[in-house]
Parts: sequence; C-alpha cells; structure tokens
Amino acid sequence: MYHVADFIIRIKNASAARRKEVRMPYSRLSKSVAKVLVKEGFLADVKDIEEDGKKLLLAGIRFEKRKPVVSDVKIISKPSLRIHMDTTALVKEQRRDSMTLIVSTSSGIMTGKDAIKKGIGGELLFKIG
Repeated sequence: MYHVADFIIRIKNASAARRKEVRMPYSRLSKSVAKVLVKEGFLADVKDIEEDGKKLLLAGIRFEKRKPVVSDVKIISKPSLRIHMDTTALVKEQRRDSMTLIVSTSSGIMTGKDAIKKGIGGELLFKIG
C-alpha cells in the first residue's frame, strides 16, 4: 500500500508543478493502478523503463486546456488502517462524492463503478478527481 500512496502523491505533485512526466520505482501494484488511471483518463500513458539496472515506471501526466486533469487526491487506506468496503458501502461512497474511487478487489485493481457492476467489494485505496 505504501507504494500506491507514494505513486499517487508523486502524480499529484508532478501535476501541480506542471511536469509532463514522472518517474517512480516499479511495482506490479503501481503499474496496475497506473493502467486504471490511463483507462479513466487521468494519465496520458505509462511505460516500463530501465535506468542504471533499476526498473522504473514512467507516467505521462495528462493536461486539458493547459490544466492538469489530476487536481485532487485523497488516500483512504493506509498501512496502519485498511478500509474494506462491500458493494453497498461502495455505492454509498460513490454517491456521496464526485471523485473516482480506486478499489483493490479479488479481481484486481479497478474503479468503484466497475466493482459495483461486478458486484464485488474490496479495499478502497484512494479517491482521485
């Protein structure tokens, strides 16, 4: 979970600083989160690169009308406190906030809407908007 929080905060900071891309340490969890963010339109693209023998993720920040798409991020689950939700709790959380929920389920990382459609709950990682 620490990798995901670090990954998301790096993306938020790079967006605020108007950077075009951000490099971060590679992990399978971070890569799957990045793929979901690309699919949802928050990131332009994500690539695996190798630099000095270390594997890195290179994420392209997406802009619309010269403003970054990622404006706000709220990390929900932390290593000290994991937040798990079933489908009904996800529906309530989705209605309460206009932000996109990112959930870790038994079927992989997905948005809250996808988890609700599939009828599965999981660990609510963060909200992004």
